Amino acid sequence: MTDTPPPDRPAPPAVRVGVVSPMLAPAVRSLQVAPEQLPFVGDTAYNLEQTRLDRNSEAMAVLAGERVVGFYRLDFSVEAIAGRALGEPSVGLRAYVIDRREQGRGYGTAAMRACIEDLRRRYPQRSLLALTVNVRNQAAIAAYLKAGFHDTGELYHGGPSGPQHLMLYRLAPAPAPSPSPIATAP
Repeated sequence: MTDTPPPDRPAPPAVRVGVVSPMLAPAVRSLQVAPEQLPFVGDTAYNLEQTRLDRNSEAMAVLAGERVVGFYRLDFSVEAIAGRALGEPSVGLRAYVIDRREQGRGYGTAAMRACIEDLRRRYPQRSLLALTVNVRNQAAIAAYLKAGFHDTGELYHGGPSGPQHLMLYRLAPAPAPSPSPIATAP
């Protein structure tokens, strides 16, 4: 995924994110990924339907102006992302895709910024944004690192396409450690 438009292209329209409404759903279903990306993100129409069926998930559209250019799924059951709880209130990011016809225009980075702003505004109690990315998906790893994610060094082995890096983005400051009780002399 390229994040900046080539010099001969105009700057992309403002990018924002929003919950997938019935009006946006057909455009989300029509999003396409390159064949080589399919093993990593899956079919968008399928992911949208699975999100609709899961009460712990929320389907999100990436919009450039009024056009749907991408999709992602928020998963509030982080065990589904990392295979375990992360010790802080977290949300998972899954099935993140920018339509293959829209890649290379800066939408990926702008959408990630919009996603983070949206989470901080709507879910201020969540401290971490978690995702896994396949070890073979070097372009996505680079893009997430550029967006400010931290590679934990931990590999998740629960995905169908092989091992995945667990990456985290801090949405809120880490909780302060609780002070240890001070012993007093009798």
